[in-house]
Amino acid sequence: MKFLLKTICIGIGIMAVLSAPSAFAFDFSSWDGLLKKYVASKTINGVKLQAVDYKNLGKDQAYKKLITDLEKASLASVKTREEKLTFWINVYNIMAAKMVLDHYPVDSIKDAGSFFTAVWKKDVGIVAGKMRTLNEIEHEILRKMSEPRIHVAIVCASVSCPDLRNEAYTIDQLDTQLDDQMKHFLLNEGKGLHVDTKKGRIYLSSIFNWFEEDFESQGGVRNFLALYAPETAMTALQNEQFDLSYLDYDWGLNEQ
Repeated sequence: MKFLLKTICIGIGIMAVLSAPSAFAFDFSSWDGLLKKYVASKTINGVKLQAVDYKNLGKDQAYKKLITDLEKASLASVKTREEKLTFWINVYNIMAAKMVLDHYPVDSIKDAGSFFTAVWKKDVGIVAGKMRTLNEIEHEILRKMSEPRIHVAIVCASVSCPDLRNEAYTIDQLDTQLDDQMKHFLLNEGKGLHVDTKKGRIYLSSIFNWFEEDFESQGGVRNFLALYAPETAMTALQNEQFDLSYLDYDWGLNEQ
């Protein structure tokens, strides 16, 4: 009887281990708290957005600890596609904020760069024991995962960028969060999508022009966006008689 009970207990223990979610490489709960604390709605140059209180974010000890913790993060357990996307989307947004704060005050994140080195190619911070750039995170890691929705999730600290969420990205909610980001961005006529029915023209964020090739595997920009756009815009996107134009990009800082 004792042997039977022991066998059952061992079996239950093994099943519990196998069914438990895999440990993630990094806990972004502090980033989640900072987003809730320092990101709020604002209108800048006529564009509605989620703006950041950089001044107070930079003073917060939780932010400083987050940067230190990322230096020591381990990528050993970042294995699945969802884990990689979640980790690096959060890291990009944190590092973009860090780039601003390391050069604060600035009118634009581009001011942190120079004539010789664009801001995207400047060292921004150590992540998992290696010095990183925003260019590396976006182009060498995230874009290679063939997920076009990253372009509405990573935020380059600018007015025309997609909005920062008031929450960190998580593995279990990633797909829902990315869908919501795309829908939210396309609802913003000031920087995401605007249809002029009189002119028969669709105005899109320049993001969809710069990264057009990333949407080709999904049927192209128009077909992909039609899955997420509001109904009136969806009809226009599916109508080839509506020409595409791209909105001017405001690189001003997304600051409260």
